Amino acid sequence: MKLSDYIVEFLEQNGVDTIFGYQGGAITHFVDSIYKNSNVKFLSSYHEQAAAFAAEGYSRIKGNIGVATATSGPGATNLITGIGNSFFDSIPCLYITGQVNTYEYKQNEKIRQDGFQETDIVSIVKPITKFAVMIKDESKIRYYLEKAFFVAKEGRPGPVLLDVPMNIQRAEINKYTLESFYDSDERKQYTQINIQDEKINKVVELINSSKRPIIISGGGVRLSNACNLLEKLCNRLRIPVVSTLMGLDSLNHNNSNYIGFMGSYGTRYSNLAVANSDLLIVLGSRLTSRQTSTLVDSFAREAKIIHIDIDKLELNRKIQEYMSIQCDIKLFLEKLNKKIDDININTDYLGWIEKVKDYKSQYPSYPTQKNINNLDPNEFMYNLSNMLEENSIISLDVGQNQIWAAQSLKLKKNNRLLNSGGMGAMGFALPAAIGAYYANPKAKVIAIVGDGGIQMNIQELQTIVREKIPIKIIIMNNNALGMIRHFQEMYFESKYYGTIDGYNSPNFCEIGNAYGIKSIFISEMSEMNILEKELKNENSSIIEVKLNNPTYVIPKLSMCRPIEDQDPLVDREQFNKNMIIKKYE
Repeated sequence: MKLSDYIVEFLEQNGVDTIFGYQGGAITHFVDSIYKNSNVKFLSSYHEQAAAFAAEGYSRIKGNIGVATATSGPGATNLITGIGNSFFDSIPCLYITGQVNTYEYKQNEKIRQDGFQETDIVSIVKPITKFAVMIKDESKIRYYLEKAFFVAKEGRPGPVLLDVPMNIQRAEINKYTLESFYDSDERKQYTQINIQDEKINKVVELINSSKRPIIISGGGVRLSNACNLLEKLCNRLRIPVVSTLMGLDSLNHNNSNYIGFMGSYGTRYSNLAVANSDLLIVLGSRLTSRQTSTLVDSFAREAKIIHIDIDKLELNRKIQEYMSIQCDIKLFLEKLNKKIDDININTDYLGWIEKVKDYKSQYPSYPTQKNINNLDPNEFMYNLSNMLEENSIISLDVGQNQIWAAQSLKLKKNNRLLNSGGMGAMGFALPAAIGAYYANPKAKVIAIVGDGGIQMNIQELQTIVREKIPIKIIIMNNNALGMIRHFQEMYFESKYYGTIDGYNSPNFCEIGNAYGIKSIFISEMSEMNILEKELKNENSSIIEVKLNNPTYVIPKLSMCRPIEDQDPLVDREQFNKNMIIKKYE
């Protein structure tokens, strides 16, 4: 059979039903093979970066590998931001790029290029992939496909790339004689990481002796499919749970144990809880300065920190950890829950829980005094929460819109939230929402973007129109790059170069109408009923939300302050009353 046909057959057999990409000369054999397979859809985007983000959105919702493809040269290099995004956020994706014929590929490494659009994409992406290779021998296709799927999911997940020259794509192969990676010595070198019972016993001992425990739920909880196990643990022990940006959808926000988003842009009440804890159980979070502040020694300074992560390089890296455990989060929680059930542990954190509730009542993340005229973005997000169906998928872009949602959007059970975390790539939300839709067409999919982010991949509105994809696109428009504008206000004497000065945004409703998408405009809280009505229908639509400029993300941590002391600073007397532990000097 033709090798490109074999690739599509392999992908279908491994649960991939949609491949995202953009057509090009060096990938035509592969795309042609996709169209010949009635069980696999080729979703053509209008930019390769969008295809890469869509594959990631698909992977996150499907729980399987997402696949994107592009031609050689500019097609391949346009994938790079998406590849980096999936690498930093640990999302298993397979990127298949076309390449010039092997006999046209440069043999002398000193020359820049031989074949038209020839580019050494493998060397370029090696730092941001778990595995990348150009296939030069058609008999190795099964081996490399199986290895790519295995490596992408093994340990800490991430992207892989196969670069397939045109003559390899069109080669004839006998699929029954192909070498298997799973039978190889290389496969046997990978071993599963286990956890010793002694460590679980020690964790239980620490929980039992704690008075003020907190669980930090990071992206690893969702990646390891351990959300139900986390819920069981916190319900059983009544330990308060905070989340990082990537862990926001790991626990139902209506759960009484959930106390919000922590970190530099987190809620005051979450950060106060973390700061005053005496035991911190960190599940699958990297504990970067966005969680700890730049004053690393100030972070949870009187707490014993237990850090669990699949990646040993993330353990004990910046923070002095009391206990570091390399383990899959799911396996850790399975063993911990079983141990707690077996010994019938009883804990009493009632006083601590009441203190955390007091933090939360003092510092809500949205205005509690209703104003039907002024549209506050945090209040908008909170009200949007009440309109979400249980199967909703929310895809966030990067910028102030992302943080307002992280602070004030209250996710129901089975809601999913997609974020660009480590890369922080503007332009993520819209294509990721498209990928999420193809992973679960029955879900209600909502993309929340800023006026800057939507313009990064605005061309994908045509994909939505062409394919009749019922995505709701909420554009938070402050006619500025608000996050950096605020940064310039703080540190650059309000010189708004490139954020206000030299930047503006178009009329998005007119653009939406030009594409053929119903578009509406909201500028006051009293108009939220218009949004609610629009969310209930089954068509795509744009909802442009007009914000007064300047807008701010508050609270916000300044440099050289501990996470519990964010701007704008609260009254010092009140702050001191909130601190159980000694104030950081």
